[in-house]
Order: sequence, then structure tokens, then C-alpha cells
Amino acid sequence: MRSARRDHLRLGTLVDPFRNFDCKQANAALTGTPQFHISIFIESLERKLQADRVIRALSALAQEHRLAAFRLLVQAGEQGVAAGVLAEKLDVPASSMSFHLAQLANAGLVTQRRESRSIIYSADYAAMNGLMGYLTENCCGGVSCSEDPAFASSPERESAR
Repeated sequence: MRSARRDHLRLGTLVDPFRNFDCKQANAALTGTPQFHISIFIESLERKLQADRVIRALSALAQEHRLAAFRLLVQAGEQGVAAGVLAEKLDVPASSMSFHLAQLANAGLVTQRRESRSIIYSADYAAMNGLMGYLTENCCGGVSCSEDPAFASSPERESAR
């Protein structure tokens, strides 16, 4: 191999040592396991990344002021609400509200845009629907929770609404 490599280098061409290398066959030969398919790896990685996004979103919503702010943003619609208005409505100091809104933005649940001197926050409905879809698919076995008899309306739930 060395002399062939030297010959190629003298002729000005490079030898590709991996030209006939088959990763699947090598992996199966070395590990004694069935061939590894990249599609399985990619699917597993996508599930992990999706789970990480869901964990960040749920963590962001697991705080009283952030959950209240997100609810107000959902109710406000696409036009959104200024950070200062949210702080006033929730009776939270402006600096604290900025922190909470940053947490929601980092979780991908809200978007922000500047209008004059104000920063307007809006709920990201696609992210919210994605979170709800993930929870329904993975936590309810793909069945709508409202169709499950265990989740049927009870008098206690109706009075709580």
C-alpha cells in the first residue's frame, strides 16, 4: 500500500483510503450486530431534540408569572402586548417581567418585535400547538384526552371552570 501511495503522490494524485469502505458492513463485522441504519439514528435524534424543546417549554410555563403572562399573550392574539403593559396587568416589576418574558422566548413560546420604544411580545401559536400535539400524542396514546372516559367532564371540573 505504501509504494502504491508513493506512486500516486509522485504522479500528483491522491489515494482515497476510504474509497471502497462500507460503514454498515464494517460496523456489523466489528460489533456482530445487525447493520445500523442512519434513519434510525436521525429519528432518535429528532425525538430527543423534540423532547428537549418540550422540557424547556414546560419548564418555562411551570412558574406562576410566566404562565399568567403566556395566558395573556394567547388571549391578546397576534397583535401581542407590550412588556410594560404585561407587567402592569400582572402587578410584577418591569425588570422581573423582562426576565420572565426572556425565559418564555428562550423556550420558543413567544416572539418579540420592537415598535418604537416598546418591545411587543406575542404568543407563538405554532409552538403552543406543537407542545399540545406532543403531549396528546405521547401522553394520551394518540387519543384525544377529551374522548377518554377517564378525562370526561365531571361536576367538580365543570364548577372549577
